[in-house]
Amino acid sequence: MPAVAPCGIPGMRDARPTGLTEVMISIALPSMSQLTNRKSTMTDSQSWTGAAYHVDRPQDGLDGLAVREEQFAAPGPHEVLIRVRAASLNRRDLMLLAGTYPVPATPGVVPLSDGAGEVVAVGSGVQRAKVGDRVAVTYFRRWNDGPMTLPLVGEQYGANLNGMLTGYQVVDEESVVQIPAHLSYEEAATLPCAGVLAWSGLTTGPRPMNEGDTVLVVGAGAVALFGVQFAAALGGRVIVVSSGEERAKRLKELGAAEVLDRQLTPDWHLAVGELTAGRGADVVLEAVGAPSIAKSIQSIGFNGQLSVTGAFPGDGTLMDPDVFNGRFFSLQRLAVGTRSSFERMNATLAEHALHPVIDRVFTFYEAVKAYEYLSTGGPFGKVVISIP
Repeated sequence: MPAVAPCGIPGMRDARPTGLTEVMISIALPSMSQLTNRKSTMTDSQSWTGAAYHVDRPQDGLDGLAVREEQFAAPGPHEVLIRVRAASLNRRDLMLLAGTYPVPATPGVVPLSDGAGEVVAVGSGVQRAKVGDRVAVTYFRRWNDGPMTLPLVGEQYGANLNGMLTGYQVVDEESVVQIPAHLSYEEAATLPCAGVLAWSGLTTGPRPMNEGDTVLVVGAGAVALFGVQFAAALGGRVIVVSSGEERAKRLKELGAAEVLDRQLTPDWHLAVGELTAGRGADVVLEAVGAPSIAKSIQSIGFNGQLSVTGAFPGDGTLMDPDVFNGRFFSLQRLAVGTRSSFERMNATLAEHALHPVIDRVFTFYEAVKAYEYLSTGGPFGKVVISIP
């Protein structure tokens, strides 16, 4: 199944991932002796010093990414200064560097939408956070609740607003969300995009999931893994379409009742029908894209809901419109989700003591390697960058 951006790029080797043609892979970093052991500090003039990555030349992929030390001023009115402790990558971040994401990267922007850390200062009038709070930041700057609008979706951290691959970041207080106490910063950093997207796909829309529903999750990427965990926690019977015995085992450990191997069972939509006595799935979380949407539609039950997640690079796949004949269901195309969805998701994470699946954690100065690792398409879970 092709890569999907929820919401890579090789590092210093010659190989390039599918769909990211002509992205040069190299980056000029300060030496480790210059940067390792440099502690981010608060000065007497109420500014904070730390390192931050910037996409200086978006058209050059990772070749246009640079890291440098800089000062962060005290937050202004209704702003919060966060000491970022961890950030995580999404395929959307790879698309931004490849120039294939709908919202282009602003030159000089700090990348990555997902991150978590500790509040170290607040501006005047701030009500949503205080110094010492453990917080994450929403994907969109001010989409708090209600329907999505173009102005709200147009403000994205890590794209046209400075993101979280940095020691410190100033954000609008409207973007701050308290994180569950049982999660580490690395775990909390996985939530803003993939976690909220999966949660929204299951719990919003004309026909959200109910306890006892059959939920079909298509894929085994980060969004899909969150979907399996949430659907199981909410009392659903979870069927997953993936591939490989090892993945099937791990998916069942996360709560999947059945796993259909798409290679061994290419007509998996028929298998879904058999597993549900012909009724079909009540909710389908489609986390792959064009190659599987037709079968997802054929898997859905009467008056069910199909939630399509992620930004899918076009691959020329065409779908026969006849798959809609005789089927009655709701279809929603999702763009992550609201702050209120984030908060409801966090409440469920805390109630069930759920832990996000992390494949690998890299250090701050291994960010290029983290991009490279995600680009392989093989991670089972999130790729995280720890920030000292």
